[in-house]
Amino acid sequence: MTDTKQLYDVFLRHPVVCTDTRNITAGCIFFALKGGNFNGNKFAGEALTKGAAFAVVDEQDAVISDKCLLTADVLTSLQHLAQHHRLELKKNGLRVVALTGSNGKTTTKELLARVLAERYKTLATEGNLNNHIGVPLTLLKLKADHEVAVIEMGANHQKEIEMLCEIAQPDFGLITNIGLAHLEGFGGLEGVFKGKTEMFRHLIANNGFAFLLEDEPRVHVFKNQIPNLTYGLAATADISGELIPGHEFVHYKWKNTDGKKYEVHSQMIGSYNLPNMLAATACGVKLGVDAEKINRAIANYVPANNRSQIEKRGSNTLILDCYNANPSSMIAAIENMAVSPAKNKMLILGDMFELGDSSATEHQRIVDFIADKTPAAKVILVGKNFCATKDKLGFVRLNDSEEVKNWLTQNPQSDSLILIKGSRGMKMETSALVL
Repeated sequence: MTDTKQLYDVFLRHPVVCTDTRNITAGCIFFALKGGNFNGNKFAGEALTKGAAFAVVDEQDAVISDKCLLTADVLTSLQHLAQHHRLELKKNGLRVVALTGSNGKTTTKELLARVLAERYKTLATEGNLNNHIGVPLTLLKLKADHEVAVIEMGANHQKEIEMLCEIAQPDFGLITNIGLAHLEGFGGLEGVFKGKTEMFRHLIANNGFAFLLEDEPRVHVFKNQIPNLTYGLAATADISGELIPGHEFVHYKWKNTDGKKYEVHSQMIGSYNLPNMLAATACGVKLGVDAEKINRAIANYVPANNRSQIEKRGSNTLILDCYNANPSSMIAAIENMAVSPAKNKMLILGDMFELGDSSATEHQRIVDFIADKTPAAKVILVGKNFCATKDKLGFVRLNDSEEVKNWLTQNPQSDSLILIKGSRGMKMETSALVL
């Protein structure tokens, strides 16, 4: 059996990892991962033929040459290798900033990366590769000259953040928020709190540092347990911010720990993004990034990948926020629409997934919230869960995004601010194709 040290010796000579034979690069190490519908061991030979230097396998039958490294479990070997690599780079001074939360993880990660890159050679999680496979793969992309890594961690059940922290060994951590997401796996809001705060408990046990959202009372319990810097809209925060109203994009001012004040014009929409910007600001302050450089990094960030992404389509302005959705993020997006000065508003909302027994209640709660906050808006509700809700305002209900496209083709919109949001599996972004 090949152990972690032996595997690391191979990795140092071949520092590129692949897990898919469609993406093999010459000289890489292929890890033959298994899933519900695939077994990477069966593709070890193909990987070697395509140019992989070695294949890591966990079935004896897959050992077809001395280029096949047999391990007890490929996934565990990948995770142990990533942890070992991270600890080796710690000797060079590498610092890891980890973040999790119910909403805004990827946006905050992007902001953090841009702020820290103003001073440090920084690597950040690509896309949302934030699970038990994505986190190790990100860590294994670190080079000796990297100074900071920003690692996003996602979870849909308890003990998952704990496991990811064991792999990444973060020095700093933050939780963007604790909301109604993945209720099915976490078992309710208290389960979400317990699962997300596994990060803080790991930092406490390992002499880490936490960034605490002052506006989230539930995390105040950690203030006296770990060195920290607080941030948020509350005036009591170490890094406090205040929204300046009357602007299409988030325009805000913030106060530094020394009392000095700054003003930032961002290219992001939605007041719900201000805490994410303040989180990146707090991290930058703690790690010694100049305040003006922090402001520049945030001001220059343009959202993409269907996360609060703004697009102009003819006379319409679209808010594409369809990468994910849960009750907390839906409420925030609807509140943002409610305060918008736009004359004509439209909401196209798709089902929220992974809500378990709370699904019917939460979907109806969103419908009631829309009726209360934006009663004059045109509303299209999409999916079986939203179709099962009721309202007195005549909201349109459709089964899927294809029906949405047909409806919009027959009912063209103009001069409107249009929010498109839903869980990833609903493919709500396709609705924008006909606007």
